[in-house]
Amino acid sequence: MSERRRASIVEVGPRDGFQPIGPDIPTATKIAFVERLYAAGLRRMEVTAFVSDIAVPQLADAGTVLAAAQALPGMDAQVLVPNLKHAERALAAGARHLAFVLSVSEKHNFNNVRRTPMESVAEYGRIISSLPTGTKIRLNLATAFDCPFDGPVDSAATFALLDALVDIKPDAEICPCDTTGRVTPDRVFALLQTAQQRYPQTGAWAYHGHDTYGLGLANVMAAWQAGVATIDASFAGLGGCPFAPGATGNVSTEDVVWMFEAMGISTGVDVDALIPIARDGAALPGALSGGRVRDAITAAEQRAGHC
Repeated sequence: MSERRRASIVEVGPRDGFQPIGPDIPTATKIAFVERLYAAGLRRMEVTAFVSDIAVPQLADAGTVLAAAQALPGMDAQVLVPNLKHAERALAAGARHLAFVLSVSEKHNFNNVRRTPMESVAEYGRIISSLPTGTKIRLNLATAFDCPFDGPVDSAATFALLDALVDIKPDAEICPCDTTGRVTPDRVFALLQTAQQRYPQTGAWAYHGHDTYGLGLANVMAAWQAGVATIDASFAGLGGCPFAPGATGNVSTEDVVWMFEAMGISTGVDVDALIPIARDGAALPGALSGGRVRDAITAAEQRAGHC
């Protein structure tokens, strides 16, 4: 029964949410958000990415943010890396949990990392070979359902790429991603259910989705019903994809937490503590925010204040 399970929320706002924001967010502000999210109960976060400072200047302070996050007791600070060079930078900075990203779609992968998907598979193998003992790895499979350039991605293409990836490190956590926010719950359920049956050797599964068409929570529930309990979310629904115009950020953390807790599924996160953090995130200059729970609770508080 679902009430006996616990949902594990991976907060990706400090990376996925901040990355597309143009105006510089001061490093101290980023660290303060991480600390506040931690105080609200979030214990796993994708806190930054080690990428090109020229391509993504917003994350040029990755080392400083990572160090501050790892100073928090019990924090699992995950960092995104696109290739071996940046993985080595992350490891040198003390990272203990890497998230490698590649795309099923050839066009998206080339636009994102200037490689074909199979070239990225080979790069993933090189990263795995270089990992120090004890380093955790997450494999983010972008455009697993839909591509901003080519539209719907056939599940056969996703599984063909996974066939080449899974045996490189069978115990890696694998996270199919709905990059554009256009997937529907039936497809999320079907792919995740089949993937778990097809690759029983895989250590763990996660789901990463956007809310562009308002299906973010429905897709999270489809993933949950397929047996996936690790869910990416972004406070205030911050985020976006540079190659998917109109794509909003991840489903918002406060929406996911509210839904699960209302269903009696524990997340370990205090939604009341999360709301003011989400309000401040939505107010960042240049931020693209989403979600509904933040506004609903704010309106309820305002009404109560007038009573």
